[in-house]
Amino acid sequence: MATVAFAEELELLQPKPLCGKVAIVTGGARGIGRAIALELASRGATVAVNYRSSSAEAKQLVAEIEEMGVESILIQGDVSSKEDSKHVMEAVMESFKQIDILVNNAGITRDRTLRKMSDEEWTDVLNTNLNGTFFCTRAALPSMIQNKFGRIVNIASFVGQTGAYGQANYAASKGAIIAFTKSVALEMAKFNITANVVAPGYTSTDMVAGMPVHVLEQIESQIPLKRLAQPREIAKAVAYLVTDGDYITGHQLNVNGGIYM
Repeated sequence: MATVAFAEELELLQPKPLCGKVAIVTGGARGIGRAIALELASRGATVAVNYRSSSAEAKQLVAEIEEMGVESILIQGDVSSKEDSKHVMEAVMESFKQIDILVNNAGITRDRTLRKMSDEEWTDVLNTNLNGTFFCTRAALPSMIQNKFGRIVNIASFVGQTGAYGQANYAASKGAIIAFTKSVALEMAKFNITANVVAPGYTSTDMVAGMPVHVLEQIESQIPLKRLAQPREIAKAVAYLVTDGDYITGHQLNVNGGIYM
């Protein structure tokens, strides 16, 4: 027990690699976004949590981050709106005067086969997933360029690499995010700004938990590692890119249990 206590005390004394850095996580109240916010905070980053409608979950998350001894703020906003995205980044700047890390995590699904998909189901997904990533990135860049430092991580999906039945809108948005990120990486490299993608596979979130048991079993049988990812496993990949990935840009990091290689 004494050895464990000493190890924990020693860990607390270690410098946090993201101390002094300010991160914004969009769609951060739940699931993967929540795990990312907690992981970055555990490494010392000040974390701004953006949410659209999950107010109670977002407030609880900020309370947890503050209990870790790290500053955190809550910013409501719909990233599919150019005005809201700008407001979110302005709120971060007003509070902390800089944006060092941007994680574009906010995303939605509106699953439907292509023949039955409505215009609204198509545009809603593209507006949130793709346009939101563009709006937030553009709004965060001035601070990063001025400070000659930035770490952008966009959350895509293996579906953007493989396609998926009933998810033409989602697959298109995530595939476009991958291509968008490569262009950002090329344009921003001269400012010491990196841009990368984390592409999760099936992950144990509320959305997936609502699936019928037999569907989940079928999904797991298709994954070489035979299980879903845990949100923190996605978060640790993001943390690696912003903490130790100084020479990595334009890269797509697959965290999918082997379902796409």
